[in-house]
Amino acid sequence: MTVTLSIVGTALLLAMGLTVIRAVLGPTLFDRILAANSFATKTVLLLALLGFIVGRPDFLDLALVYALINFIGVIAALKFIKFGHFSDSEEPIN
Repeated sequence: MTVTLSIVGTALLLAMGLTVIRAVLGPTLFDRILAANSFATKTVLLLALLGFIVGRPDFLDLALVYALINFIGVIAALKFIKFGHFSDSEEPIN
């Protein structure tokens, strides 16, 4: 069972490496954001797997918090790219 989990962890790390390459070489900004989101999703999976391997279920709580922060961050980044600001009003805030 430990061998299987090690193989899964290695595959996740390999996939994370490939997403980092996509984030660096992505032809558009949206490709880079999608790669960053994919990297964060794989990080959540790796945290959950690591928590299962070492027998610490509180790692799953960390993974869920990280997933929520990732979701909010990607939505904020896309809104900023589309509108150029985070507020709803068009007027600059002094």
